[in-house]
Amino acid sequence: MIPSFASAFMCLATAYCVQGSPENERKPYIVYMGEVAEHRARLSIMDEHHQLLLRTVGDEDMARESKICSYGKSINGFAARLLPDEAKRLAEEDGVASVFENTRRKLLTTRSWDFLGLPPTSNNSSNAIVESNIILGLLDTGIWPGSPSFNDKGYGPPPAKWKGKCDKGANFTGCNNKVIGARYYHLDNDGSSTDEPTPVDTDGHGTHTASTAAGIPVKDSSVYGIAKGTARGGVPSARIAMYKVCWSDGCSDMDILAAFDDAIADGVDLISLSIGGNSKEYFNDSVAIGSFHAMRKGILTSCAAGNDGPTLATVENVAPWILTVGASSIDRQFTSTIKLGDGTITSGYGINTFSMKNKMYPFTNGAHATNLTGNDYGNISACDSGTLGKNKVKGKIVYCLGDSSQDHTIRMLDGAGTIVAIDEPSDNYLLTLIPATYVVRSKNGDKLDRYINSTRNPHAVIYKTKTVHMAAPFVASFSSRGPQLTNPNILKPDITAPGLNVLGAYTELTSITGESTDRRYSAFNFMSGTSMSSPHASAAAAYVKSFHPDWSPAAIKSALMTTGKTSKSHQANR
Repeated sequence: MIPSFASAFMCLATAYCVQGSPENERKPYIVYMGEVAEHRARLSIMDEHHQLLLRTVGDEDMARESKICSYGKSINGFAARLLPDEAKRLAEEDGVASVFENTRRKLLTTRSWDFLGLPPTSNNSSNAIVESNIILGLLDTGIWPGSPSFNDKGYGPPPAKWKGKCDKGANFTGCNNKVIGARYYHLDNDGSSTDEPTPVDTDGHGTHTASTAAGIPVKDSSVYGIAKGTARGGVPSARIAMYKVCWSDGCSDMDILAAFDDAIADGVDLISLSIGGNSKEYFNDSVAIGSFHAMRKGILTSCAAGNDGPTLATVENVAPWILTVGASSIDRQFTSTIKLGDGTITSGYGINTFSMKNKMYPFTNGAHATNLTGNDYGNISACDSGTLGKNKVKGKIVYCLGDSSQDHTIRMLDGAGTIVAIDEPSDNYLLTLIPATYVVRSKNGDKLDRYINSTRNPHAVIYKTKTVHMAAPFVASFSSRGPQLTNPNILKPDITAPGLNVLGAYTELTSITGESTDRRYSAFNFMSGTSMSSPHASAAAAYVKSFHPDWSPAAIKSALMTTGKTSKSHQANR
């Protein structure tokens, strides 16, 4: 009999990863032993874990010192610091399904739900009550409870099935009847981390995913006036439970497994996970193990497919019981108008929150602004750091060939802005630190360069970004592709959902670019990635579950994957 995934997760929650350590240095491993037998006492499970370690290590004190934590609610397992040969011996013990080293994983709106055809409120009052009893669990970077998206006005107390809790911590104001749970896990912290032990979101990612899935409607939401509208989640009446497993150094397997073990026991109805990592065999994969035990308890897990596309065979989170979500577009695009001194008007792409107030600025390029001699190195056309002279850049808009860091360089030199020429159109643009926009080199970029080189006194202005309509949907270029490597016979991703420039709630503890020198803070922000797609699918699953509370995770997943047209009955009720 193969043990269930529940045991293995216990080990994951407390181990920490030591990269490249010698063979005689202990590293954190997760020991997975399957599912916890019904009514089995937790103390009995912990004693079993200790006895296993004692037999392996051979010393009572060392066994106690090596153990990091035990899982024991749904998942039977523990985490411990082991030598490689000890891990090997443990794997051979009866009742042990797998032993694997703890690793770190990475983090992978005003319009998206309208585009998907899901109206903001339900006309069916009984269904609205059912929806408010749904608890959506998210494993992420924490949450900013002060966001207007999580206001609990009109909410009653949490559903009786809720067994979770709200951890305390720095800058965390506590839970309410909307955000009913907030836990944090940092089991592999060796003391070197500067992260505060708190469920609060200092990154913005967790707040964004939570609001995308279940944020209440907030009118007049925008990022400095861009994409102004009503921001809302797909199931705005649902409750939110946040499990913080991601920190500045990534998302540890141990923490992920511990969060799964708690979330299942806490009473969540669905789990959303916008975290990715290299594909592994299921018994060595914390997400596969955790989501398996969730599935056994009737809880569907939705996961991001990864952001390594368009390269083939890059899809992540591929276990068959997971709803694996790729990224697609909505029908909204961001453009910034460029006007030249000779009256020529063209447009670029990207999110520029700055207004230059129709004032023309001197316009130059890397070749004209360089401070290099013939013996120096660096690509002046790309405005590489160190290639430009401050006296030639200050107060000017600089045209640079494509890269993602020109705004940093031009800002350091007191430039007024930058226009970045890229070789191929992109569907994902980052917020910049100064007025900036992107153009396709062959389409508009070369014309701008010729204007600079053929004009005695070139000038230009970049206008603030506006939204325009575009054809949709299409798969985002960065969305990871199949076939999957673990089991090529199982097709992944399962589905796509909006993941491009999604507007969602954001933390007040970091700027909209994440840069410490940026002084722009906002209650909402744009983010892209399959991280944004996963909460869309989670909300859709929660919506289905509100109508069919007795459906299994497989039934809900099948309904989402195979439905090809709008249900008239649901449309009438929504």
